[in-house]
Amino acid sequence: MYTLLKIISSAALIALVTEVARRFPTYGGVIAALPLVSILSVIWLTVQSEPNEHIQRFMIGVIVGLPATMVMLFVMYIAMKSSIHIVLAIGLGVVSWAICLGIQKAIAGVFHISI
Repeated sequence: MYTLLKIISSAALIALVTEVARRFPTYGGVIAALPLVSILSVIWLTVQSEPNEHIQRFMIGVIVGLPATMVMLFVMYIAMKSSIHIVLAIGLGVVSWAICLGIQKAIAGVFHISI
């Protein structure tokens, strides 16, 4: 039952953000940049009685992923500004995201930090 409710609420949220972005691109981008997925995930993890430590580790994972996500979005923006097709721009963004995460993990390893 939770799974169906999660799917419906997530789809409704994506549809809402998309409609706002269609009418007001800048506001849509600002709303999309909100940590809506993270907030929904924390809510669902709490509703499903996940331990607090598990939710905290989830939030650290989100924080660790932020720099790579910012790099991905920047690469996609530059690619699209350079008239690169959306599919290739997304591909370049995802590759840059993965590379950035790899670099973060390597840097964390040098300092003996587990991420």
